Amino acid sequence: MNYHIASTYKEKADRLLDIVTHFESQGKKFDERNRNSLKLFELDGETINIKSFKVPNLINKIAYRYFRTSKARRSFEYGNQLLENGVLTPEPIGYFEERGLFFGRSYYVSKHLSYDLTYRELIRDSEYVGDKNILSAFAKFTYGLHQKNIHFLDHSPGNTLIVIKDDGYDFYLVDLNRMEFGPMDFKTRMSNFRRLSSIESQVKMTADAYAEASGEDATTVFNAMWKDVQDFQEGFHRKKRLKKKLKFWKR
Repeated sequence: MNYHIASTYKEKADRLLDIVTHFESQGKKFDERNRNSLKLFELDGETINIKSFKVPNLINKIAYRYFRTSKARRSFEYGNQLLENGVLTPEPIGYFEERGLFFGRSYYVSKHLSYDLTYRELIRDSEYVGDKNILSAFAKFTYGLHQKNIHFLDHSPGNTLIVIKDDGYDFYLVDLNRMEFGPMDFKTRMSNFRRLSSIESQVKMTADAYAEASGEDATTVFNAMWKDVQDFQEGFHRKKRLKKKLKFWKR
């Protein structure tokens, strides 16, 4: 097992290695997904969060072993880069990689964060649905990312954790393995919202707040943002229809 651990956790390296080694049989499931798995573990009185990335296909087993940086390592490195730029994310602890002739699983370890809601709950199924104050604060937070040349490629409903404070809101990014760093043009910035809310009134509130922060024309921002949302939704539903047809013909 190849691994790297933050300096503040070096003395706990053996314990962390033991936890990761027994990931499948121990820990508490936090979020079970088709692609990856999240579990919580106790480490000397604090709760840590471990994301296990699935074993890649044969081509990627070779690519991640010899040519590409693993998702777990990218998550750790990007997490630290975010913090260095004043962007919140649960504290990165380390990453672990199964390496032999081929690449196996990889694991990203971070401190577990207690939060009030995710962006997903802001757009549906909670008492906060459509909250203008939070949507506006989130839009300005995203503008702040863009100003810092941070392009969060997985800017989607489940990947922002929201902490409500007396004087506002803190936004923490998670699922960090897909990011780009560098200046973004207007089209790229607007497209960054395409996977978030598809509800027009919520997009309008978001666009208005983004325009206020950026100094750009509110109508121009909304039209561009809304078009990207609609294009994404159309593509998403087209893929779903195609999958249904393929399943039907396989029967």
